[in-house]
Amino acid sequence: MWRHSRRLTRIASTILNGSSVIDAWFNATSYQVGQVLLTLPNSFAQLGLVSGILFQLFYGTLGAWACYMTTWLYMNYRKRFEREALYSDKHEIQWYEVLDGLLGTFWKYLGLIFNTGLQVLQSAITLIGASNLAHILNDRLDKRSWTVVLGACVIPSILIPRAQNYRVLSSVGIVMTTYTAWYMVLASIFQGKDGPVKHNAPHSSLDYFLGASNILYAFGGHGLTIELTHAMKKPQKFKEIYLYAVLYIWTLTLPSAIAVYWTYGEEMLQHSYALTRFHKSKYRDVAIVLMIIHQARRKNFFVQFGFSVLPIYLTWEKFCGIHSLPGRYLLKSAARLPVVILVWLVALMIPFIGVINIVAAAFFTSFTIYIVPCVAFMVYHRSTSARKAKGPPFWLPSWIWIYAINVGVVVWILVIGVGFGAWAGVRNLRRKFHLFGFFTRCYEC
Repeated sequence: MWRHSRRLTRIASTILNGSSVIDAWFNATSYQVGQVLLTLPNSFAQLGLVSGILFQLFYGTLGAWACYMTTWLYMNYRKRFEREALYSDKHEIQWYEVLDGLLGTFWKYLGLIFNTGLQVLQSAITLIGASNLAHILNDRLDKRSWTVVLGACVIPSILIPRAQNYRVLSSVGIVMTTYTAWYMVLASIFQGKDGPVKHNAPHSSLDYFLGASNILYAFGGHGLTIELTHAMKKPQKFKEIYLYAVLYIWTLTLPSAIAVYWTYGEEMLQHSYALTRFHKSKYRDVAIVLMIIHQARRKNFFVQFGFSVLPIYLTWEKFCGIHSLPGRYLLKSAARLPVVILVWLVALMIPFIGVINIVAAAFFTSFTIYIVPCVAFMVYHRSTSARKAKGPPFWLPSWIWIYAINVGVVVWILVIGVGFGAWAGVRNLRRKFHLFGFFTRCYEC
Protein backbone atom coordinates (compact mmCIF):
# COMPACT_ATOMS: atom_id res chain seq x y z
CA MET A 1 0.00 0.00 0.00
CA TRP A 2 2.80 2.39 0.93
CA ARG A 3 4.70 1.59 -2.29
CA HIS A 4 1.53 2.08 -4.32
CA SER A 5 1.00 5.48 -2.71
CA ARG A 6 4.60 6.51 -3.44
CA ARG A 7 4.19 5.41 -7.07
CA LEU A 8 1.06 7.52 -7.46
CA THR A 9 2.85 10.48 -5.90
CA ARG A 10 5.72 10.15 -8.37
CA ILE A 11 3.31 9.90 -11.31
CA ALA A 12 1.39 12.97 -10.15
CA SER A 13 4.63 14.88 -9.65
CA THR A 14 5.80 13.95 -13.16
CA ILE A 15 2.53 15.13 -14.70
CA LEU A 16 2.02 18.29 -12.69
CA ASN A 17 5.49 19.60 -11.84
CA GLY A 18 7.69 20.86 -14.63
CA SER A 19 10.79 23.01 -14.17
CA SER A 20 12.90 22.03 -17.16
CA VAL A 21 13.87 24.07 -20.22
CA ILE A 22 11.27 22.18 -22.31
CA ASP A 23 8.56 22.88 -19.73
CA ALA A 24 9.42 26.58 -19.81
CA TRP A 25 9.17 26.60 -23.61
CA PHE A 26 5.78 24.87 -23.46
CA ASN A 27 4.57 27.38 -20.87
CA ALA A 28 5.88 30.44 -22.71
CA THR A 29 4.54 29.37 -26.09
CA SER A 30 1.16 28.19 -24.84
CA TYR A 31 0.62 31.36 -22.81
CA GLN A 32 1.82 33.71 -25.54
CA VAL A 33 -0.44 32.52 -28.35
CA GLY A 34 -4.14 31.89 -27.71
CA GLN A 35 -7.34 33.65 -28.65
CA VAL A 36 -5.35 36.60 -30.07
CA LEU A 37 -4.41 34.28 -32.97
CA LEU A 38 -8.00 34.64 -34.17
CA THR A 39 -7.91 38.46 -34.15
CA LEU A 40 -4.83 38.91 -36.33
CA PRO A 41 -6.64 38.61 -39.72
CA ASN A 42 -8.83 41.50 -38.54
CA SER A 43 -5.64 43.48 -37.79
CA PHE A 44 -4.31 42.71 -41.28
CA ALA A 45 -7.56 44.06 -42.75
CA GLN A 46 -6.92 47.27 -40.81
CA LEU A 47 -3.20 47.55 -41.57
CA GLY A 48 -2.75 45.98 -44.99
CA LEU A 49 -0.67 42.90 -45.79
CA VAL A 50 2.83 44.43 -45.77
CA SER A 51 2.32 46.46 -42.58
CA GLY A 52 0.69 43.47 -40.87
CA ILE A 53 3.70 41.24 -41.57
CA LEU A 54 6.22 43.93 -40.61
CA PHE A 55 4.46 44.76 -37.34
CA GLN A 56 4.35 41.08 -36.36
CA LEU A 57 8.07 40.67 -36.97
CA PHE A 58 8.91 43.99 -35.33
CA TYR A 59 6.83 43.57 -32.17
CA GLY A 60 7.89 39.94 -31.80
CA THR A 61 11.52 41.09 -31.83
CA LEU A 62 10.81 43.95 -29.42
CA GLY A 63 9.02 41.52 -27.11
CA ALA A 64 12.01 39.18 -27.07
CA TRP A 65 14.33 42.11 -26.27
CA ALA A 66 12.09 43.34 -23.43
CA CYS A 67 11.93 39.80 -22.05
CA TYR A 68 15.75 39.75 -22.14
CA MET A 69 15.86 42.96 -20.07
CA THR A 70 13.31 41.55 -17.60
CA THR A 71 15.13 38.26 -17.04
CA TRP A 72 18.47 40.10 -16.68
CA LEU A 73 17.01 42.19 -13.85
CA TYR A 74 15.43 39.08 -12.31
CA MET A 75 18.77 37.25 -12.22
CA ASN A 76 20.43 40.25 -10.53
CA TYR A 77 17.70 40.30 -7.89
CA ARG A 78 17.77 36.52 -7.48
CA LYS A 79 21.52 36.54 -6.80
CA ARG A 80 21.13 39.28 -4.20
CA PHE A 81 18.18 37.42 -2.66
CA GLU A 82 20.24 34.23 -2.33
CA ARG A 83 23.35 36.06 -1.13
CA GLU A 84 21.38 37.61 1.73
CA ALA A 85 19.92 34.19 2.62
CA LEU A 86 16.36 35.39 1.97
CA TYR A 87 15.53 32.86 -0.73
CA SER A 88 12.80 30.32 0.01
CA ASP A 89 11.17 27.68 -2.20
CA LYS A 90 7.82 28.64 -0.70
CA HIS A 91 8.09 32.25 -1.93
CA GLU A 92 7.34 33.06 -5.58
CA ILE A 93 9.37 36.05 -6.74
CA GLN A 94 7.32 38.54 -8.77
CA TRP A 95 8.10 41.50 -11.00
CA TYR A 96 7.15 44.21 -8.52
CA GLU A 97 9.43 42.57 -5.93
CA VAL A 98 12.33 42.62 -8.39
CA LEU A 99 11.75 46.34 -8.99
CA ASP A 100 11.45 46.98 -5.27
CA GLY A 101 14.63 45.10 -4.42
CA LEU A 102 16.71 46.72 -7.14
CA LEU A 103 15.27 50.23 -7.43
CA GLY A 104 13.03 51.01 -4.47
CA THR A 105 9.42 51.58 -3.44
CA PHE A 106 8.37 53.89 -6.29
CA TRP A 107 9.31 51.27 -8.86
CA LYS A 108 7.59 48.60 -6.80
CA TYR A 109 4.22 50.35 -7.00
CA LEU A 110 4.78 51.26 -10.64
CA GLY A 111 5.29 47.61 -11.52
CA LEU A 112 2.44 46.49 -9.28
CA ILE A 113 -0.12 48.88 -10.81
CA PHE A 114 0.71 48.25 -14.46
CA ASN A 115 1.24 44.50 -14.15
CA THR A 116 -1.94 43.94 -12.13
CA GLY A 117 -3.97 46.03 -14.57
CA LEU A 118 -2.60 44.08 -17.51
CA GLN A 119 -3.26 40.69 -15.93
CA VAL A 120 -6.84 41.62 -14.97
CA LEU A 121 -7.60 42.71 -18.54
CA GLN A 122 -5.79 39.73 -20.08
CA SER A 123 -7.79 37.34 -17.90
CA ALA A 124 -11.02 39.12 -18.81
CA ILE A 125 -10.12 39.03 -22.51
CA THR A 126 -9.49 35.29 -22.28
CA LEU A 127 -12.91 34.78 -20.70
CA ILE A 128 -14.62 37.04 -23.27
CA GLY A 129 -12.84 35.22 -26.09
CA ALA A 130 -13.99 31.81 -24.86
CA SER A 131 -17.57 33.14 -24.61
CA ASN A 132 -17.43 34.38 -28.21
CA LEU A 133 -16.20 31.01 -29.42
CA ALA A 134 -18.88 29.17 -27.45
CA HIS A 135 -21.54 31.43 -29.00
CA ILE A 136 -20.35 30.44 -32.50
CA LEU A 137 -21.00 26.81 -31.63
CA ASN A 138 -24.31 27.38 -29.83
CA ASP A 139 -26.12 30.69 -30.23
CA ARG A 140 -29.11 29.65 -28.16
CA LEU A 141 -27.30 31.34 -25.29
CA ASP A 142 -26.25 34.96 -25.77
CA LYS A 143 -22.62 35.92 -25.18
CA ARG A 144 -23.28 37.39 -21.75
CA SER A 145 -24.87 34.13 -20.61
CA TRP A 146 -21.89 32.21 -21.96
CA THR A 147 -19.60 34.53 -19.99
CA VAL A 148 -21.55 33.71 -16.83
CA VAL A 149 -21.34 29.98 -17.53
CA LEU A 150 -17.67 29.96 -18.45
CA GLY A 151 -16.85 32.33 -15.61
CA ALA A 152 -18.06 29.64 -13.24
CA CYS A 153 -15.90 27.13 -15.09
CA VAL A 154 -12.68 29.07 -14.45
CA ILE A 155 -13.10 28.96 -10.68
CA PRO A 156 -11.09 25.69 -10.40
CA SER A 157 -8.03 27.65 -11.62
CA ILE A 158 -7.62 28.70 -7.98
CA LEU A 159 -6.47 25.16 -7.27
CA ILE A 160 -3.29 25.35 -9.40
CA PRO A 161 -0.58 26.74 -7.11
CA ARG A 162 2.32 27.64 -9.44
CA ALA A 163 3.40 28.02 -13.06
CA GLN A 164 5.29 24.72 -13.06
CA ASN A 165 2.02 22.87 -12.37
CA TYR A 166 0.83 23.54 -15.94
CA ARG A 167 3.25 21.03 -17.48
CA VAL A 168 0.87 18.70 -19.35
CA LEU A 169 -1.76 21.36 -19.95
CA SER A 170 0.68 23.70 -21.72
CA SER A 171 2.05 20.98 -24.01
CA VAL A 172 -1.47 19.99 -25.07
CA GLY A 173 -2.30 23.68 -25.58
CA ILE A 174 0.43 24.05 -28.21
CA VAL A 175 -1.05 21.16 -30.20
CA MET A 176 -4.45 22.85 -30.08
CA THR A 177 -3.30 26.28 -31.24
CA THR A 178 -1.16 24.69 -33.96
CA TYR A 179 -4.19 22.80 -35.30
CA THR A 180 -6.31 25.97 -35.29
CA ALA A 181 -3.69 28.08 -37.06
CA TRP A 182 -3.17 25.55 -39.84
CA TYR A 183 -6.90 24.90 -40.12
CA MET A 184 -7.28 28.62 -40.88
CA VAL A 185 -4.58 28.36 -43.56
CA LEU A 186 -6.03 25.28 -45.25
CA ALA A 187 -9.66 26.41 -44.95
CA SER A 188 -8.75 29.72 -46.58
CA ILE A 189 -7.07 27.90 -49.46
CA PHE A 190 -9.73 25.24 -50.08
CA GLN A 191 -12.83 27.32 -49.40
CA GLY A 192 -11.49 30.01 -51.67
CA LYS A 193 -12.88 33.42 -52.45
CA ASP A 194 -16.65 33.89 -52.66
CA GLY A 195 -16.33 36.81 -55.08
CA PRO A 196 -14.24 39.91 -55.73
CA VAL A 197 -11.91 40.60 -52.79
CA LYS A 198 -10.50 44.01 -51.92
CA HIS A 199 -7.08 44.55 -50.33
CA ASN A 200 -7.03 48.34 -50.03
CA ALA A 201 -6.15 48.67 -46.34
CA PRO A 202 -5.47 50.87 -44.51
CA HIS A 203 -8.51 53.10 -44.96
CA SER A 204 -7.85 55.49 -42.08
CA SER A 205 -5.27 56.32 -39.46
CA LEU A 206 -7.74 55.06 -36.82
CA ASP A 207 -7.90 51.61 -38.40
CA TYR A 208 -4.14 51.56 -38.88
CA PHE A 209 -3.28 52.22 -35.25
CA LEU A 210 -6.03 49.89 -34.01
CA GLY A 211 -4.42 47.07 -36.01
CA ALA A 212 -0.92 47.99 -34.87
CA SER A 213 -2.01 48.10 -31.22
CA ASN A 214 -3.63 44.67 -31.43
CA ILE A 215 -0.37 43.19 -32.71
CA LEU A 216 1.48 45.03 -29.94
CA TYR A 217 -0.88 43.30 -27.50
CA ALA A 218 -0.44 39.94 -29.24
CA PHE A 219 3.34 39.96 -28.81
CA GLY A 220 3.27 41.66 -25.41
CA GLY A 221 1.60 38.80 -23.61
CA HIS A 222 4.64 37.89 -21.53
CA GLY A 223 3.52 39.64 -18.35
CA LEU A 224 4.16 36.28 -16.69
CA THR A 225 7.91 36.36 -17.45
CA ILE A 226 9.08 36.43 -13.83
CA GLU A 227 6.72 33.66 -12.68
CA LEU A 228 7.77 31.41 -15.59
CA THR A 229 11.44 32.20 -15.05
CA HIS A 230 11.20 31.56 -11.32
CA ALA A 231 9.59 28.16 -12.00
CA MET A 232 12.74 26.95 -13.81
CA LYS A 233 15.67 25.02 -12.38
CA LYS A 234 17.89 27.07 -14.71
CA PRO A 235 16.16 30.48 -14.82
CA GLN A 236 19.06 32.13 -16.64
CA LYS A 237 18.03 30.24 -19.80
CA PHE A 238 14.54 31.73 -20.07
CA LYS A 239 15.64 34.61 -22.33
CA GLU A 240 16.72 32.14 -25.02
CA ILE A 241 13.62 30.03 -24.45
CA TYR A 242 11.35 33.00 -25.03
CA LEU A 243 13.13 33.78 -28.30
CA TYR A 244 12.50 30.21 -29.48
CA ALA A 245 8.87 30.59 -28.40
CA VAL A 246 8.50 33.73 -30.56
CA LEU A 247 10.06 31.95 -33.54
CA TYR A 248 7.53 29.13 -33.25
CA ILE A 249 4.65 31.57 -32.73
CA TRP A 250 5.55 33.31 -36.00
CA THR A 251 5.05 29.96 -37.78
CA LEU A 252 1.43 30.07 -36.56
CA THR A 253 0.47 33.74 -36.66
CA LEU A 254 2.01 34.77 -39.98
CA PRO A 255 0.69 31.99 -42.27
CA SER A 256 -2.80 32.04 -40.74
CA ALA A 257 -3.23 35.84 -40.83
CA ILE A 258 -1.80 36.11 -44.36
CA ALA A 259 -3.96 33.27 -45.73
CA VAL A 260 -7.21 34.50 -44.20
CA TYR A 261 -6.65 38.14 -45.19
CA TRP A 262 -5.58 37.23 -48.72
CA THR A 263 -8.70 35.07 -49.19
CA TYR A 264 -11.31 37.36 -47.63
CA GLY A 265 -9.64 40.76 -47.70
CA GLU A 266 -11.46 43.69 -46.16
CA GLU A 267 -14.42 41.50 -45.29
CA MET A 268 -12.38 40.57 -42.21
CA LEU A 269 -13.02 44.08 -40.85
CA GLN A 270 -16.46 42.76 -39.91
CA HIS A 271 -15.07 39.70 -38.09
CA SER A 272 -13.19 40.29 -34.84
CA TYR A 273 -12.66 36.53 -34.67
CA ALA A 274 -11.54 34.84 -37.88
CA LEU A 275 -13.39 31.58 -37.22
CA THR A 276 -16.74 33.33 -37.61
CA ARG A 277 -15.98 33.79 -41.33
CA PHE A 278 -15.46 30.14 -42.20
CA HIS A 279 -18.28 27.87 -43.32
CA LYS A 280 -19.65 25.52 -40.70
CA SER A 281 -17.89 22.16 -40.83
CA LYS A 282 -16.63 19.53 -38.45
CA TYR A 283 -13.09 20.83 -38.92
CA ARG A 284 -14.11 24.38 -38.03
CA ASP A 285 -16.04 23.16 -35.01
CA VAL A 286 -13.02 21.14 -33.87
CA ALA A 287 -10.89 24.29 -34.14
CA ILE A 288 -13.44 26.24 -32.06
CA VAL A 289 -13.64 23.54 -29.42
CA LEU A 290 -9.86 23.26 -29.24
CA MET A 291 -9.47 27.02 -28.79
CA ILE A 292 -12.02 26.97 -25.99
CA ILE A 293 -10.22 24.01 -24.43
CA HIS A 294 -6.89 25.80 -24.84
CA GLN A 295 -8.37 28.45 -22.63
CA ALA A 296 -10.47 25.87 -20.77
CA ARG A 297 -8.44 22.72 -20.41
CA ARG A 298 -9.99 19.51 -19.28
CA LYS A 299 -11.75 19.47 -15.95
CA ASN A 300 -12.60 23.10 -16.63
CA PHE A 301 -9.16 24.42 -15.79
CA PHE A 302 -8.73 27.52 -17.90
CA VAL A 303 -5.06 27.32 -18.75
CA GLN A 304 -4.60 30.63 -20.51
CA PHE A 305 -6.92 32.19 -17.95
CA GLY A 306 -4.98 30.48 -15.17
CA PHE A 307 -1.66 31.76 -16.53
CA SER A 308 -3.00 35.30 -16.91
CA VAL A 309 -4.48 35.45 -13.44
CA LEU A 310 -1.67 33.58 -11.64
CA PRO A 311 0.39 36.74 -10.82
CA ILE A 312 -2.72 38.35 -9.29
CA TYR A 313 -3.38 35.20 -7.24
CA LEU A 314 0.15 35.29 -5.86
CA THR A 315 0.06 39.02 -5.18
CA TRP A 316 -3.28 38.66 -3.41
CA GLU A 317 -1.92 35.81 -1.25
CA LYS A 318 0.98 38.05 -0.20
CA PHE A 319 -1.39 40.94 0.52
CA CYS A 320 -3.45 38.62 2.75
CA GLY A 321 -0.27 37.42 4.49
CA ILE A 322 -0.75 33.73 3.65
CA HIS A 323 1.56 33.20 0.66
CA SER A 324 4.53 31.69 2.53
CA LEU A 325 2.50 29.74 5.09
CA PRO A 326 3.34 26.03 4.85
CA GLY A 327 0.57 23.47 4.45
CA ARG A 328 -2.26 25.95 3.83
CA TYR A 329 -3.24 24.86 0.33
CA LEU A 330 -7.01 25.05 0.85
CA LEU A 331 -6.79 28.41 2.61
CA LYS A 332 -4.75 29.90 -0.23
CA SER A 333 -7.11 28.46 -2.83
CA ALA A 334 -10.17 29.88 -1.10
CA ALA A 335 -8.50 33.27 -0.69
CA ARG A 336 -8.14 33.51 -4.48
CA LEU A 337 -11.91 33.58 -5.10
CA PRO A 338 -12.28 37.40 -4.97
CA VAL A 339 -9.78 37.69 -7.82
CA VAL A 340 -11.88 35.42 -10.05
CA ILE A 341 -15.01 37.40 -9.20
CA LEU A 342 -13.30 40.68 -10.10
CA VAL A 343 -12.18 39.37 -13.50
CA TRP A 344 -15.63 37.86 -14.08
CA LEU A 345 -17.27 41.25 -13.51
CA VAL A 346 -14.82 43.04 -15.82
CA ALA A 347 -15.55 40.52 -18.60
CA LEU A 348 -19.30 40.99 -18.17
CA MET A 349 -19.06 44.78 -17.98
CA ILE A 350 -16.92 45.45 -21.10
CA PRO A 351 -17.25 42.44 -23.43
CA PHE A 352 -15.85 44.29 -26.45
CA ILE A 353 -13.47 41.68 -27.80
CA GLY A 354 -10.77 43.27 -29.95
CA VAL A 355 -11.56 46.73 -28.60
CA ILE A 356 -10.49 45.94 -25.04
CA ASN A 357 -7.30 44.38 -26.45
CA ILE A 358 -6.32 47.78 -27.87
CA VAL A 359 -6.95 49.57 -24.58
CA ALA A 360 -4.94 46.94 -22.70
CA ALA A 361 -2.10 47.33 -25.20
CA ALA A 362 -2.00 51.12 -25.01
CA PHE A 363 -2.27 51.62 -21.27
CA PHE A 364 -0.83 48.45 -19.75
CA THR A 365 1.10 46.26 -22.22
CA SER A 366 3.12 49.26 -23.42
CA PHE A 367 4.34 50.05 -19.91
CA THR A 368 4.43 46.61 -18.27
CA ILE A 369 6.14 44.71 -21.07
CA TYR A 370 8.25 47.30 -22.85
CA ILE A 371 8.75 50.67 -21.17
CA VAL A 372 9.19 49.76 -17.49
CA PRO A 373 11.71 46.91 -18.05
CA CYS A 374 13.83 48.96 -20.46
CA VAL A 375 13.84 52.10 -18.30
CA ALA A 376 14.40 50.09 -15.09
CA PHE A 377 17.35 48.33 -16.72
CA MET A 378 18.95 51.65 -17.66
CA VAL A 379 18.35 53.17 -14.22
CA TYR A 380 19.76 50.14 -12.39
CA HIS A 381 22.88 50.01 -14.58
CA ARG A 382 23.61 53.72 -14.46
CA SER A 383 26.35 53.07 -11.89
CA THR A 384 29.75 51.75 -12.92
CA SER A 385 29.65 48.99 -10.28
CA ALA A 386 26.38 47.61 -11.64
CA ARG A 387 27.77 47.52 -15.18
CA LYS A 388 30.98 45.83 -14.05
CA ALA A 389 29.05 43.03 -12.31
CA LYS A 390 28.00 41.68 -15.71
CA GLY A 391 29.09 42.95 -19.11
CA PRO A 392 26.99 43.23 -22.27
CA PRO A 393 26.32 40.05 -24.29
CA PHE A 394 28.94 38.96 -26.81
CA TRP A 395 26.80 40.07 -29.76
CA LEU A 396 26.75 43.69 -28.58
CA PRO A 397 30.11 45.49 -28.49
CA SER A 398 29.38 47.90 -25.61
CA TRP A 399 26.86 49.25 -23.12
CA ILE A 400 26.14 52.11 -25.51
CA TRP A 401 24.36 49.68 -27.82
CA ILE A 402 22.17 48.34 -25.00
CA TYR A 403 21.19 51.84 -23.94
CA ALA A 404 20.57 52.90 -27.55
CA ILE A 405 18.26 49.94 -28.16
CA ASN A 406 16.41 50.56 -24.89
CA VAL A 407 15.94 54.25 -25.67
CA GLY A 408 14.68 53.35 -29.15
CA VAL A 409 12.19 50.84 -27.72
CA VAL A 410 10.92 53.32 -25.12
CA VAL A 411 10.49 56.18 -27.60
CA TRP A 412 8.75 53.98 -30.19
CA ILE A 413 6.33 52.45 -27.69
CA LEU A 414 5.58 55.83 -26.10
CA VAL A 415 4.77 57.43 -29.45
CA ILE A 416 3.13 54.56 -31.35
CA GLY A 417 1.88 52.29 -28.58
CA VAL A 418 0.83 54.76 -25.90
CA GLY A 419 0.26 57.89 -27.99
CA PHE A 420 -1.45 56.78 -31.19
CA GLY A 421 -2.59 53.48 -29.66
CA ALA A 422 -4.37 55.19 -26.76
CA TRP A 423 -5.94 57.71 -29.15
CA ALA A 424 -7.32 54.97 -31.40
CA GLY A 425 -8.28 52.66 -28.53
CA VAL A 426 -10.14 55.22 -26.44
CA ARG A 427 -11.94 56.62 -29.46
CA ASN A 428 -13.08 53.15 -30.50
CA LEU A 429 -14.03 52.20 -26.94
CA ARG A 430 -16.18 55.33 -26.57
CA ARG A 431 -17.97 54.42 -29.78
CA LYS A 432 -18.69 50.92 -28.53
CA PHE A 433 -19.96 52.23 -25.18
CA HIS A 434 -22.25 54.61 -27.03
CA LEU A 435 -23.65 51.79 -29.18
CA PHE A 436 -23.84 48.98 -26.62
CA GLY A 437 -23.29 50.32 -23.09
CA PHE A 438 -22.06 48.37 -20.07
CA PHE A 439 -23.02 44.72 -19.54
CA THR A 440 -24.39 44.38 -23.08
CA ARG A 441 -26.27 41.15 -23.67
CA CYS A 442 -24.76 40.12 -26.97
CA TYR A 443 -21.95 42.21 -28.48
CA GLU A 444 -21.70 41.88 -32.28
CA CYS A 445 -24.31 39.13 -32.42
